Amino acid sequence: MIRFDEVSVTYEGAPSPSLCNADFVLPEGELTLLIGPSGVGKSTLLGAVSGLVPHFTGGRLQGRVTVAGRDTRTHKPRELADVVGTVGQDPLAHFVTDVVEDELAYGMESLGLPPAVMRRRVEETLDLLGLGELRDRPIATLSGGQQQRVAIGSVLTPHPRVLVLDEPTSALDPAAAEEVLAVLQRLVHDLGTTVLMAEHRLERVVQYADQVLLLPAPGAAPVLGSPSSVMAVSPVHPPVVALGRLADWSPLPLSVRDARRRSAPLRSRLSRLSGVAELDPSDPARGAASRALPGPAPQTPAGLVLPGAEPRGTVEGWVGDGRPQGSRSGPHPLARLLRRGRTTPPPSASATGTATGPATVKAVSLRRGRAEVLRDINLAVAPGEIVALMGRNGAGKSTLLATLVGTLEPTTGQVTVSGRTPHRTPPPEMVTRVGLVPQEPRDLLYADTVAAECAAADHDAHAAPGTCRALVTSLLPDVPDDTHPRDLSEGQRLALALALVLTGRPALLLLDEPTRGLDYAAKARLVEILRGLAGEGHAIVLATHDVELAAELAHRVVILAGGEVVADGPTAEVVVSSPAFAPQVAKILAPGHWLTVSQVAAALQTEPQAPPASAHDGGGTP
Repeated sequence: MIRFDEVSVTYEGAPSPSLCNADFVLPEGELTLLIGPSGVGKSTLLGAVSGLVPHFTGGRLQGRVTVAGRDTRTHKPRELADVVGTVGQDPLAHFVTDVVEDELAYGMESLGLPPAVMRRRVEETLDLLGLGELRDRPIATLSGGQQQRVAIGSVLTPHPRVLVLDEPTSALDPAAAEEVLAVLQRLVHDLGTTVLMAEHRLERVVQYADQVLLLPAPGAAPVLGSPSSVMAVSPVHPPVVALGRLADWSPLPLSVRDARRRSAPLRSRLSRLSGVAELDPSDPARGAASRALPGPAPQTPAGLVLPGAEPRGTVEGWVGDGRPQGSRSGPHPLARLLRRGRTTPPPSASATGTATGPATVKAVSLRRGRAEVLRDINLAVAPGEIVALMGRNGAGKSTLLATLVGTLEPTTGQVTVSGRTPHRTPPPEMVTRVGLVPQEPRDLLYADTVAAECAAADHDAHAAPGTCRALVTSLLPDVPDDTHPRDLSEGQRLALALALVLTGRPALLLLDEPTRGLDYAAKARLVEILRGLAGEGHAIVLATHDVELAAELAHRVVILAGGEVVADGPTAEVVVSSPAFAPQVAKILAPGHWLTVSQVAAALQTEPQAPPASAHDGGGTP
């Protein structure tokens, strides 16, 4: 169905090809997962399938790409529209109408399908993606995840033979992501649709793939194989694979179910290390014992470790601080750049605590039209504390961040950030008090070059010239000053936006879906940076659907539903008790409260080693 014959793509002005020596065949009716670190050419490969590369992006394509027998060199994207449906990383750039139902019908109208067919397919797609209640809603009023589902639905209605998706679940909550993946599975299995999907959150998708296409490094040829064979050599892999490598399981598990089947010996070892015996699954006391299980030590800004265990870096995955064993010690360079001589952060603030931290929210409600988006929210964030806001798409997470930064005024209640009311304080005065990295980093980027963005950030924050550029160098060491922000990958744009916000060294840092578009290595760097900032006293609130990030980083998790707080507590307590928000390691090693591979590795480091055999044991002479 999709064939690449010795394909290389070089963009104008680029010193080397973005895609090199791609030579493979993807058969009809299979789901192929495209993986690899950021910046290796995944988006370029996807664009070559749809014809956007080189017809829209420019550049030079060598070799030949055919889709359903059509050569993309001689067929422009509009001539492939009935065969290939494409959803990019940014759903907003995808829309051409204003209302959900109109957007779902637009592609079919362009192809001239009969009205009766269009009506039936729109209804089917609304049901498949859970969009029935949104059919008459303006797209601009939807949450990011809802917009992503509409974008996917708009390419499903014409029933293309090939679906090309770039990070389709990146903005979705876990339940919505499962729904979308179930739809893709149905299209593959029942209709024979060929799906090529790039995704960084492998913990969500790798178990559904028929094949995995790996781009291992810039300039390296793609590697195509079964999921298990590629995961064995891939530099990017989900926590379940990292745990399998740590425990020396063979073959490596790809799903929580596979891992649980092999995890009994590991769970017994960890239970002994925690001082709690493994209980029989039928024992009614198991639940009470699991709640009392010491497991990992409480989270601190320095990480999660057992008492007496040495903190560990990454273990064959993104978790941990990202340092290989034996590498440099001390804080991340970015933390040193932002050092302000702060003392150790005070204990966490509770949801009903006093206004001693950099941010307090008291009895806040907010209405938009007739809809009550937030309802009686109480929250306090202490210096040095990292709080993860979680919940379904549309639960009110981004709205709560907007009230903290001052772009939305609460209908009732009080928001205080560093002693100021955000919506009543001039923005220049809030730069050093609160900074928001939005869900769409491009909203902060308006200059033509990285250097111009940095200069503007230094000016706005009244910082010394070069302050922002030093932060960018720490986050993006290989990005030249004259690079246009639109030429950066999604992860690189996020890193640039984070550097712009950190130039003002705000006491409260807000991040909306910060791992969208990031690979595991970039996540590891982000975790290290945010831990360093928390260690310096910055309070951090991040709205995220990334349960692995919350498990690795957050001290507290606050879950929103319908604009209300339904859970607020230490990360281990909240996420382990929630099937939807529990990380992979917690599901595999239940009932123990283990959240990450780095915790397990630190615990195993404390395990006593068996003494070496003596000469008597071997029958020799003393």
